[in-house]
Amino acid sequence: MNFEYSDKVNKLMKEVQDFLDAYLYPIEHELNEQIENNEDRWMIPQQIEDLKALAKSQGLWNLFLPDSEGGYGLSNLEYAPLAELMGRTRFASEIFNCSAPDTGNMEVLVRYGTDEQKEKWLKPLLAGEIRSAFAMTEPDVASCDATNIETHIARDGDEYVINGRKWYISGACDPRCKILIVMGKTDPNNENRHLQQSQILVPINTPGVTIERAMKVFGNDDAPEGHAEITFKNVRVPVENIILGEGRGFEIAQGRLGPGRIHHCMRLIGAAQRSLEMMAVRAEQRIAFGRPLSKQGSVREDIAKSYCEIEQARLLTLKAADKMDRSGNKGAKELISMIKIVAPQMACGVIDRAIQIHGAAGLSQDTFLAQAYQMARSIRLADGPDQVHMMQLGRGIAKGYSAMHLMKMRG
Repeated sequence: MNFEYSDKVNKLMKEVQDFLDAYLYPIEHELNEQIENNEDRWMIPQQIEDLKALAKSQGLWNLFLPDSEGGYGLSNLEYAPLAELMGRTRFASEIFNCSAPDTGNMEVLVRYGTDEQKEKWLKPLLAGEIRSAFAMTEPDVASCDATNIETHIARDGDEYVINGRKWYISGACDPRCKILIVMGKTDPNNENRHLQQSQILVPINTPGVTIERAMKVFGNDDAPEGHAEITFKNVRVPVENIILGEGRGFEIAQGRLGPGRIHHCMRLIGAAQRSLEMMAVRAEQRIAFGRPLSKQGSVREDIAKSYCEIEQARLLTLKAADKMDRSGNKGAKELISMIKIVAPQMACGVIDRAIQIHGAAGLSQDTFLAQAYQMARSIRLADGPDQVHMMQLGRGIAKGYSAMHLMKMRG
């Protein structure tokens, strides 16, 4: 693969970097303080909406989507360095309309939505007028295996009736969240466990949809987006809200999660890179025992190790993105699993070292680090825990090499 970015990508990288430097970084601390101190935890700072409008006017919008409705036309490989830049700060992805879970939901509607579904929900999402959430995870089952989902979706005439309980539904506490894509079972007794599930569009204001509470991550409610626990009690929506058809939920989820997983990894590389840069500056400027921290061998080793690990993860992410572009999500599934294992663990390690070198300041609200660590640690569970990816990857590798060995023996 070619590791040199095209002129188009270099131009976009400069434009995104210039935007962040000019408009977002100068108010980043103020935004965090404003959110923390708002009487209404779920009020959206006006500066975020203003910056979204500015980014949109400059054409820095929907960069994650390929050539399709409202997309920018970038490949996964071309998008990678832009997502990395966005990962350097909490607010950037939303400002460019490239934040999860909206990105995955927009991709689902682009690929699988009907014209009516696209008109009603995709258009306002692409325009950044509303936000959305993906309701899959449940508290009572191991939701990393979608076949365990217990939420029930039953047809009743011209409607579907939904009953169940979900939690850690990212973005559902946001007052701008208007639509949920809900994963549940329409055919729980089907012998094929991968044909039991369906996905359906549920407006969040539908009677019977109740946000029970905002779940916390390391004691933080992640306002103003949040992670909701939601109950669905006899929730009725029209039959035309089903996506692609009954029994297609697992298929849709697999199509959705490939890009979602690698986007998380791209952003985490940006968070780790910023943490490394902060670590290096701190090591040069902080004096301990009469000399800069950078004179300590263990500190130098932490910086060197972090630099190596980030570059390894970056190259693996680019290789996975390139494979997705050439062979599709299914053809790149092993590389996607590899980077989903590697990048979050790498980011956790690098950010942890940066926190250590910053001392108490690294744990505080005065730096990016504590927020970054919370995000990185969460991604080790989001879109499938490390152990699930390692189990599936190991199984596939063992089968592949075993088959090769048998062929050689027979040959």
